[in-house]
Order: sequence, then C-alpha cells, then structure tokens
Amino acid sequence: MTTANTNEDKLILGGHEFTSRFILGSGKFSLELVKACIEKAGTQIVTLALRRANEGGLANILDYVPKDVTLLPNTSGARNAQEAVRIARLSRELGCGDFVKIEVVHDSKYLLPDNYETIKATEILAKEGFVVMPYMYPDLNAARDLVNAGAASVMPLASPIGSNKGLATKEFIQILIDEIDLPIIVDASIGKPSQACEAMEMGAAAIMANTALATAGNLPLMASAFKDAIEAGRNAYLAGLGRVLTRGAAASDPLTGFLRD
Repeated sequence: MTTANTNEDKLILGGHEFTSRFILGSGKFSLELVKACIEKAGTQIVTLALRRANEGGLANILDYVPKDVTLLPNTSGARNAQEAVRIARLSRELGCGDFVKIEVVHDSKYLLPDNYETIKATEILAKEGFVVMPYMYPDLNAARDLVNAGAASVMPLASPIGSNKGLATKEFIQILIDEIDLPIIVDASIGKPSQACEAMEMGAAAIMANTALATAGNLPLMASAFKDAIEAGRNAYLAGLGRVLTRGAAASDPLTGFLRD
C-alpha cells in the first residue's frame, strides 16, 4: 500500500513535530489503554487529566509513558478561565511540560465547552509560553479568536463527550478546516475507526479519541484499527478525493457502438 512519507508529512504543534496523528484522550484511563495506544496505535501524545495527580495516579502514568511520548495535561474540571490557568500552571510545576489542553466546562449535563472562557485562558497561557490546544464548540468566530489568542491548534468537538456518536458537527468542523490556518484536531466522541477516517479525509490534522478504544471488546486490536483508519484518511486527503456528480451518471466503461436502443 502506498502511504504518505511520514518524514515529510508531519503534525506540527508549537514548533514540535510528530509523525503520528492519533492522540489519546484522558477520559477513561487505564495503563492497559495507554500501553495499547502507544504500542498498537503509535500515539506520540497522551493526554493527562491533572486531577489524577490528586488521586495518586500521576507517578504510575509517568513511570509507564516512554520519554519520547509527549504528555498533554488538560484542565478538566475547570469551570472558568481562572481555574484553567491555575491547573495549567500546576501541570508545569509538576514537570509535565509546556503542552496544555484547555477544557473549560461548566455545563454538567451536556459537558459542552465554554468558548468565551476558553479564549481568555488561551490568551493568558500562550503569553506564558504554553503550547495551548483548546477544546471548543465548532464556531468559526470563536476559532478565529483562538488563533488571535495564540493557540497552537483548534480542537472542535465531534459530538458530546463520551457518547461515541461520531461526527455530529461535521459541517461546522469542515468550515474550520477550510478557514482556519492552524491544525484542526477533531476531539470528543469519534466512536469508530471509520469516523476517524472520514474526519481525516475532510482534512483534519489529527484525531483525539478515548472512549471508542476504552470501551472496545479488544482494546489492542481497536487501537491498531484506529491507526490504520487515520493513516488511510490522511492518505486519501493528500491524494485528493475523486469528484462527486450532483446529478446524472457517467459510465465507467465505453458503451458507444456496443449497446443499441
């Protein structure tokens, strides 16, 4: 199978280069999940919820994650920009590096991100030298504000967190891909490898997933399936998808002189 040259086709975030376009989310955590995603999916970025540090889980995670895998602490639990900034600064003090995923959610029912507070937190942390990757509801105006605030990427949700419903916001994500000059990383509830492939075909820069793998019957096999799907979608995007007719048909074989009315 012909594939993109990963030495040339790299995901670049805040000046850091990655050859994998699969990012492990932090929702349902287990060491088995981390192991499968690193070994079978080839992930180079693992998201870490800082609240696990208070549960005594941080040391176990750091013991297992290889040194060449980048930790992406998130601000899960933050209800406003001030709390997100505090969590991000704590992650840096704990030695988790400069990457941070901004999550600001005060809606406890649908867990939808607060774009306004996310923009405020992004601006503060970008000025402090963080590589800021904000999770947001796909809205073009908010995405433009995140660019101006110094974000390293934009991470629109595909559907509500943990639902595995896939690309419910597909049309809005496509607008961001078309209009925003930053990596668009599709986050939240990509539920199947086929959905990850579709998002990559659209031009997404990467996929973040967790629940789809954590709830799979065979975790290592599902991790491998996601890896293949993301690579296939990326190759299809780079190749250029075939045209689609809005009406009518076009024969794939010559019919002239062979069939008669």
